[in-house]
Amino acid sequence: MIDIKNLSFNYSRKKALVLDDFSLSIGNGGVYGLLGPNGVGKSTLLYLISGLLTPLKGSCLINGINSRLRYPDSIRRIFLVPEEFEFPAISLQKYVEIHAPFYPDFDYDDMKHSLSLFGLEDNINLGALSMGQRKKAMMAFALACNTPIVLMDEPTNGLDIPGKAMFRRLIAEKASAERLFIISTHQVRDLDSLLDHIIIMNQQQVLLNASTEEIQKRVIFEITNDPEVINSALHSLPGIGGTSVMLQNKYDEDTRLNLEILFDFAFANPQKLSTLFNNPTNTEEL
Repeated sequence: MIDIKNLSFNYSRKKALVLDDFSLSIGNGGVYGLLGPNGVGKSTLLYLISGLLTPLKGSCLINGINSRLRYPDSIRRIFLVPEEFEFPAISLQKYVEIHAPFYPDFDYDDMKHSLSLFGLEDNINLGALSMGQRKKAMMAFALACNTPIVLMDEPTNGLDIPGKAMFRRLIAEKASAERLFIISTHQVRDLDSLLDHIIIMNQQQVLLNASTEEIQKRVIFEITNDPEVINSALHSLPGIGGTSVMLQNKYDEDTRLNLEILFDFAFANPQKLSTLFNNPTNTEEL
């Protein structure tokens, strides 16, 4: 379990805080979407969880241990895939030879399986890859490390449409109740069918921390041109082919999650969102 308590951080004392007295709890398994606008601190939070940054105050505990201590037994259980990175100009096989020993559960066959889905071979020269190919190679290696915690920062940036589809397939294959994926993104449409838990954050607080099952019990999502439905919606977004609306789920209906409108609602009406999910029995005013 990840327990973040009153975390504050900035990159320079002359600049504003990136995170300010921020707290969050995350369970042991599942696929979590970490959502928020650009600059809100999503990437910073992942680096703090991994122990690569030191907070000004507060702590991040992973199963009760402060991640910043970087104990060998702790860091081998976490893999962070950053948004941007460079590979050395060596073969992937050499890269595996150097780095895989740090991860006792590394599985070469797992990596080859992921690479094949991405259309890559295991003898590629890492220094000659495009941005999208680098992402694919790194994700194949990361998944093969079989760490209990996998942190991914904007993993679909730079991927083509087939690459995004294969990424979703691989995460679905690897997800389990014992393995935690935290995927930071602002491209919500890329991941809406993959996530089983949603976190929406700003610098100071978590606006929403709920399972997709809980969200779908509370609200339904539709596309409509009916003015009466649009006017009665909790939130609406005009679009081609109709207006996307989010409504209270009063009749235990089951609709597909629309992260785009949920995300927009969280920042347009944070108090209503809090009432809806934290005080579900007191929603008449909504």
